[in-house]
Amino acid sequence: WGVPLVATFHTLAEIKKRALAGHREPPIRSQEERRVIAAASRIIAFSRHERESIAQLYGVSLEKVEVIPCGVDASVFKPVDRGEARKLRGWDGGKVVLWVGRIEPMKGLDLLLRTTALLDGGDSLRVLIVGGEAGADGEVRSLKALARQLGLGRKVKFTGAMDQRLLPYYYSAADVCVVPSYYESFSMVALEAQACGTPVVAGRVGGVQNVVRHGETGYLVPYHCPESFANSLETVLYNEALRKVMGCAARRWAHSMTWERVALRVSQVYASLRPLEVV
Repeated sequence: WGVPLVATFHTLAEIKKRALAGHREPPIRSQEERRVIAAASRIIAFSRHERESIAQLYGVSLEKVEVIPCGVDASVFKPVDRGEARKLRGWDGGKVVLWVGRIEPMKGLDLLLRTTALLDGGDSLRVLIVGGEAGADGEVRSLKALARQLGLGRKVKFTGAMDQRLLPYYYSAADVCVVPSYYESFSMVALEAQACGTPVVAGRVGGVQNVVRHGETGYLVPYHCPESFANSLETVLYNEALRKVMGCAARRWAHSMTWERVALRVSQVYASLRPLEVV
């Protein structure tokens, strides 16, 4: 047709296979990704890490790949008074660790549960797991069994999927949001939590490294082991002054990454392309 093609991917198969031992993807997925990448005039990646991985694993030049991070809707994801947010959710005092996302092995929920078993706080500590989708029942059952095995009792609660309009209340009510994924091409959850003024503790993987500012808006954990995550989580949970400073910095940082800015940069990519010659 002579029309340039711009492609964006939501976590590529070859990257996922290398992020978690034993992870499998249908062969056709990699095949079709390669076909689309070869045909594209430009590819938009969400982070520098993804750009470099696309070039290395799919055999394209770096010049073909533009890095444009995702954005956040600041009119939706903004701080809610913590006391009000907790009251609306029916929570009393105590520390709250929040996880949000799609329930699958790549998201590291097994690591979060093993980390929770190491955290101080007794019965006043809660870990809320918000998310789920069709087909995740088996994974949820496995995780609940692991929670029982670890003796977590009432500390851990699976809420199921949540309307996006309610998420700011969860983010704002939490003391810290945790992203223990083995790989993330970006992490919208980390950005949304920060936009609500909540510090993030995340694995130092993929695009998360460009979303969380280590030591400023949260912590990036270099090792995927419970001890490392527990140390960083406890630092945020039990240092109120630090948590407030990080929360303010997180909000300022996240609100500089709006969808309006993303749209402008994407439009510039399209404007730079010219119709292809049809042979």
